[in-house]
Amino acid sequence: MLRDNGKLLTLIHTLLDLGLTMLSFFMAYYIKKDLLPASLKGLSSTPDYTVVLLLILIIWYFSFSLFNLYSSFRRRSFLQIFLNFLKAVSFAMLILTLCIYFFKIQDVSRLMLVIFFILNLSLLGFSKYSVYKLLINFRSKGYNFRNILIIGSKERARGVIKNIREDVGSGFKIIGCIETDQASIGRNVIYGIKVIGSINHLKEIMTEKVVDELIFAMPLKDIKDVDDYLDLAETLGISVRIIPNFQIHYLLNGPRKAILKFEEFSGTQTLTIHRSPLNDGRLIIKNALDYSLSVVALILFLPFFCIIALAIKSASSGPVFFKQVRCGFNGRKFLLYKFRTMVPDAEELKKDLVSANESDGPAFKVKHDPRIIPIIGTFLRKSSLDELPQLINIIKGEMSLVGPRPPVPDEVDKYMLWQRRRLSMKPGLTCTWQTHLKRNEISFKEWMTMDLFYIDNWSLLLDFKILFATTVAVITGAGR
Repeated sequence: MLRDNGKLLTLIHTLLDLGLTMLSFFMAYYIKKDLLPASLKGLSSTPDYTVVLLLILIIWYFSFSLFNLYSSFRRRSFLQIFLNFLKAVSFAMLILTLCIYFFKIQDVSRLMLVIFFILNLSLLGFSKYSVYKLLINFRSKGYNFRNILIIGSKERARGVIKNIREDVGSGFKIIGCIETDQASIGRNVIYGIKVIGSINHLKEIMTEKVVDELIFAMPLKDIKDVDDYLDLAETLGISVRIIPNFQIHYLLNGPRKAILKFEEFSGTQTLTIHRSPLNDGRLIIKNALDYSLSVVALILFLPFFCIIALAIKSASSGPVFFKQVRCGFNGRKFLLYKFRTMVPDAEELKKDLVSANESDGPAFKVKHDPRIIPIIGTFLRKSSLDELPQLINIIKGEMSLVGPRPPVPDEVDKYMLWQRRRLSMKPGLTCTWQTHLKRNEISFKEWMTMDLFYIDNWSLLLDFKILFATTVAVITGAGR
């Protein structure tokens, strides 16, 4: 399923825009050189327009990221998208002009640059409109949707539901409504959307169902202990939208780490509270690096895949790969791949080792696990090479190179509320915990705290530091 900022579509969109920018340049070059009237056509032999094109591609790429050109189209009209990329291209053109001046690139045709600018806007505009319509088509068929839970069931809530239903391409799926009184449970609100619980059930609903966003569509003053529910959503890492009313001032004492911003949501202005990273430009780069580096790594490590597969088959009967259901972004379940390092009936034998569990939390860790395949299993776990098949999960968009490790559902069921917020970012192949020199001595609480610190302080530089530290850990065999 396609997801915001996390998939192959984003990478294709980026490459398409750069390709169209390059095409615009070639077209402008040949129009100026050969197709204009005699008095206007022709280009001098200097400068080297290949260098100018390279400069354009670099500037345009960073300008696209700076203006969040690839942030979600879901909550914006095409006019907003058009104005945004118009700003991006105009800003890039300004930077290009300054670079030509400061680098003293002589004899660049101004007319050719004007033609390029017009063609670039035209081709990119067509591209954006096509992508916009394509996404609407996908969402109208039930793909790439986000699950919405609404607090309230009266006029304000019905208005939100109507707007979502009318905007068929918005990609939002309403789970149901929550009310303050038990008597409303089961009542139909509108369009078959029902009240699925009272506000007292909010904790259970948000932990048992996949909830991406929570909308408060009733006056906050009507909700007893509303601060506790806002804090609950923030603790879980779930985005909150509040339909504006005169009670907004109650939020002034909100959580320090949360990000508050006004956004349009299917035609309704909402105040949104986010806790997870929102820098779309950097997230786009992260996702592009995830996909491209994983594809390259998968190709490079293909010989190792074959060697490891033969070693596993020669040492133990059973499949080469171990597949297990894990919890990903906001609790979405997916099938994680690893090289099998244990005997085929390892899961059945686990119940006999519960008393030997060294973890102080819901995770399961045994230092000298008797289920591990001798020699090859120990080597793969020590070198962390058993994790290599997760490159496939990254390419599928289910994981990232760096992020909190994906837990099994049984572990998540035992999490404390504050620990569930580690699910608010896509899980990773490696994380801060895995690079710690004494990672096997770290308590479960410390592990969770490290993951939340990563989420709250995420940056591309931090990802590169963790990847470097992971490389060192693999080389030195610091794993278990």
